[in-house]
Amino acid sequence: MALGARLELRQGQGLVITPQLQQAIKLLQLSNLELEAFVEGELERNPLLARDEPEAEAEPRAAEEAPPEAAADAEARADLDAAHDEASPGERATGDSEQPAADAGGSIDWSRAGSGGSFDGLPEDLESALTREQTLAEHLHDQLAVCGLGPAESAVASVLIDGIDEGGYLRLDLVEAAEQLGCTTELVERVLQTVQGFEPTGVGARDLRECLMLQLKEHNRFDPAMDALLDNLPLLARRDFAALKKACGVDDEDLREMIAELKALTPRPGAAFGGEPAHPVTPDVFVREGAAGLWHVELNSETLPRLLVDQRYHARVSAAARSDQEKTFVSDCMAQASWLVKSLDQRAKTILKVSSEIVRQQDAFLAYGVEHLRPLNLKTVADAIGMHESTVSRVTSNKYIGTPRGVFEMKFFFTSAIQSSEGGAAHSAESVRHRIRQLIDAEGNERDVHSDDRIVELLKEAGVDIARRTVAKYREAMRIPSSVERRRLLKDAV
Repeated sequence: MALGARLELRQGQGLVITPQLQQAIKLLQLSNLELEAFVEGELERNPLLARDEPEAEAEPRAAEEAPPEAAADAEARADLDAAHDEASPGERATGDSEQPAADAGGSIDWSRAGSGGSFDGLPEDLESALTREQTLAEHLHDQLAVCGLGPAESAVASVLIDGIDEGGYLRLDLVEAAEQLGCTTELVERVLQTVQGFEPTGVGARDLRECLMLQLKEHNRFDPAMDALLDNLPLLARRDFAALKKACGVDDEDLREMIAELKALTPRPGAAFGGEPAHPVTPDVFVREGAAGLWHVELNSETLPRLLVDQRYHARVSAAARSDQEKTFVSDCMAQASWLVKSLDQRAKTILKVSSEIVRQQDAFLAYGVEHLRPLNLKTVADAIGMHESTVSRVTSNKYIGTPRGVFEMKFFFTSAIQSSEGGAAHSAESVRHRIRQLIDAEGNERDVHSDDRIVELLKEAGVDIARRTVAKYREAMRIPSSVERRRLLKDAV
């Protein structure tokens, strides 16, 4: 068979994800805080984007009365050059950024002076920065500065302090730390003993036993009996006092005193110090009850960035553009700005559409409570509104709904189904967990404690077909002890 080269034309179809489509998909799954940060970045990069604030813009716009033609052209050229230089900093000349240190009168302007001659590095909210609570790491580093360690020991201690979490526990392997620092493990262990002597007592411990031991040693209460008690903390958690007395070699009175001493200790010594500020959850959607049992769904306008394309500014810089590079830059900025505004509008409509369908599906929960939460999955919502499951999944990620019953993440309303024992409608997993907790909370004394098998029987009587292992799984997920432990707790309480 002869081999030869030839040209052929073939027609085919393929799905290509454009950068604009990738941006629209990315915007869907951003939370309101992440979206705000993204929009701020776009406002800095794109000179044609502006916030939709008509009241704030009224005065500056009013001052822009039609200037002379030559002045307007020169101003547009200057704006275009500044915007183009900002977009491509690599092309900027380094010598053009110098600022004079003094004014025409020869005096220096100290109005913005601070440490290093400038206030630019200071935070805007200076009062909150000065009144911020000291973190645990800062507190430990302050003690390290005055403890008198040598340079090598101070470097090791600094690494160990950075490996302590907010609770005060060391989350760092000493052998790996020694290899990383290029020193012996004995040196790291010796420095760790020094760090464990810092305040608060118990900081730098590697587990709960060591944390409690450090605090007991400070109070001179660490003896062989207490050592045995710390070795058998699981027995204490199960309240197996008979086994504890045998392990510690003490009687009832001594054991009660030892347990009282343990309760007076602090299992998380670092919890008293400040940490990263917690950001409050802001609902993306509000649900309000209307007339005749209807529910009104509306977007939270405070979480929606309002952007517009500055058409007047675009007209000015377009007219002032001379080279092909400048025209391409203006054209790209215009296309990106228009697409971003459209993407934000589409994102808002999609969130409203998905949340409205969720509210329609879960109206019984809003009206009567968690026991009436229906089983719901992404496919049900996607089919109802004509979207793909992946789109619904992105929309419901990191989004919150404010309802009369509280603020819930959208994912909360998607629960698996548990079949009814009577052949009726299925029950949601969340409502079944709520029923299990109700049954356990109603236990008044040790004779009323329900085993997992008994809970299965009670749920089947209520029309819920559930297996015993599922009850045990839900109970453990809610951190509810077993029936044996609950019976012992109720007996001790009496």
